[in-house]
Amino acid sequence: MKVLIIQQKMIGDVLTSSILFEAIKYKYPDATLHYVINSHTYPVVEHNPFIDQFHFFTQEHEKSKRELWQFAKAIRKEHFDVVIDVYSKYSSNLISLLSGAKTKISKYKWYTSFIYSHTYEDKTTSQTNAGLAIENRLQLLYPLNIDNSKIIRPKIYLTDKEKVLAKKVLETNHIDLKKPVYMIGVLGSGQAKTYPFDYMAKIIDTIVSNEPKSQILFNYIPNQKGDAKAIYNLCTPQTQKQIYFEIFGSSLREFLALTSHCEALIGNEGGATNMAKALGIPTFTIFAPWIMKEAWNMFDNDQTHISVHLNDYDANLYQDVEDPKALKSRSTAYYEKFRPSFFKDKLVQFVNGLD
Repeated sequence: MKVLIIQQKMIGDVLTSSILFEAIKYKYPDATLHYVINSHTYPVVEHNPFIDQFHFFTQEHEKSKRELWQFAKAIRKEHFDVVIDVYSKYSSNLISLLSGAKTKISKYKWYTSFIYSHTYEDKTTSQTNAGLAIENRLQLLYPLNIDNSKIIRPKIYLTDKEKVLAKKVLETNHIDLKKPVYMIGVLGSGQAKTYPFDYMAKIIDTIVSNEPKSQILFNYIPNQKGDAKAIYNLCTPQTQKQIYFEIFGSSLREFLALTSHCEALIGNEGGATNMAKALGIPTFTIFAPWIMKEAWNMFDNDQTHISVHLNDYDANLYQDVEDPKALKSRSTAYYEKFRPSFFKDKLVQFVNGLD
């Protein structure tokens, strides 16, 4: 059996959908499994032993209908038996339609359902602590007679060499790995997913005051350095002494390797949180007020994985809100209401529980 899984765009989505490969290989060990992803997301699935081949969807494919058509035709020549379209947007609809696969599976949408042999509707209530992002993906495996009650965790596969090099970077920069090291997700993927700078500084101050031996790393990329520095400047002088600002992953794989040596990742919800969980690193996650926590609070257990949302502390703000995404344009105002004092005790409990 030859299977194609399509999951374009975001790093967190690509990582989460990788669970399908492990589930299929467990049931069908001789199956050949291919993955369509955007090239920038490859680092989170690199060295995944369950994926046999990658097909990279580029900006050229995204922008040009001709390039997209050529990509879809190349996929057709692979002669897949099964196509699982997790992405379920125009480009993946076309790839699925032209694939020639007998079995085509995707999320139900009335205007694209004719393309697929099997469709499913997203569940709105999770039945396990895996969360809806995991549970809804596993529904896609029904047509392959795979038991979706067996929960699989996303995993990232680092090489020993990558881990050793990251350890050397930390030790060269005077990080003592016998003392706690925390990776802080100080910035989200955009302003609407970034906790206010002054509030984030208070979070970091709380960590250091509670654990004076803390060694703090910031997760940011070079073009975010100015914003990261602004958060650094808002921290107390004592906290600043504990921040190793110049240590950061120059590539996604380097970030992953550095994070693998950390006690925990704490900060804004996003791809970094999902990656830390896939590395087996504890997480404390601050959700944007407009994101549905139930979809992405994967494996929360109030111990090693904890997440907080404004709705947890002021549900009245959400009484007449049917879809939290409608609040995205008001994220700044809602973030201001989400004070660090709401979850300070929970954060301290989390940090203390890591000892």
